[in-house]
Amino acid sequence: MRLKMWGVRGSIPTPGPDTVEFGGNTSCYEVRAGETLIILDGGTGLRLLGQSLLREMPIEAWMFFSHVHWDHIQGFPFFTPAFVRKNTIHLFGGLNVSRTLEETLAGQMDYPSFPVHLSEMGANMTFRDLYEGEVVTIGKKQDVRVSNARGNHPNGVYAYRVDHEGKSLVYVTDSEHYAIVDPKLRKLAQGADVLIFDAMYTPEEYAGEVGGGPKTGWGHATFAAGCELANAAGVKQLILHHHDPSQTDAMVREKERRARELFPNTIAAKEGLVLEI
Repeated sequence: MRLKMWGVRGSIPTPGPDTVEFGGNTSCYEVRAGETLIILDGGTGLRLLGQSLLREMPIEAWMFFSHVHWDHIQGFPFFTPAFVRKNTIHLFGGLNVSRTLEETLAGQMDYPSFPVHLSEMGANMTFRDLYEGEVVTIGKKQDVRVSNARGNHPNGVYAYRVDHEGKSLVYVTDSEHYAIVDPKLRKLAQGADVLIFDAMYTPEEYAGEVGGGPKTGWGHATFAAGCELANAAGVKQLILHHHDPSQTDAMVREKERRARELFPNTIAAKEGLVLEI
């Protein structure tokens, strides 16, 4: 498998001189599992991914949305391949996370928020609402397995695991961790090659010791919680994801350094970075 990072920031895009190194676009990852194109979340990074796909059209893609908060869907109205009739896009989201995935994507493109409605996009789109724990087999050769688990976030969130030919990638975003490692996420991530994890805060930020009040109940975690999960599940590599909008490049580098003391094979997610799994 091949992973490319198109959006690694949380909550809101953060363009500017202090975020050039790690990037300011919100959540979007491209996974190539053999011949299968998988897209994890549709934040503002999705626009850039769409531009890169123009030379490959017509395309068939499988998109998995963790949840439908704005920073994970706001790139979809600007995803150029969705406007091209010969393209096919399969869209998946968690059942009962809120409204259906189709209703939510259509809602953000409705008047007065956006001038073009979802129904006017030209690509062939299919929508599938997933049950918790459901496993789907996808791809042109039906050789990719995607499983899920529900995380801890206001209005709900799904984490995903992608398995292909003995390699595995787990995507956990917007999921808060409490006194123990979440048993659902531990099971999902067990033995994975790569774990992408919402490490939005430092422990000090989460506790409210710096950067304003405590973040308890906001639905995000720390790099320390990510390292705990990575160690408990025996994953090979940890990627710190969903950087807080207030974190500069220097702050993300320091977060990465501290995480490596707890789990050595850790990197901070970085826009444009490509990993071969």
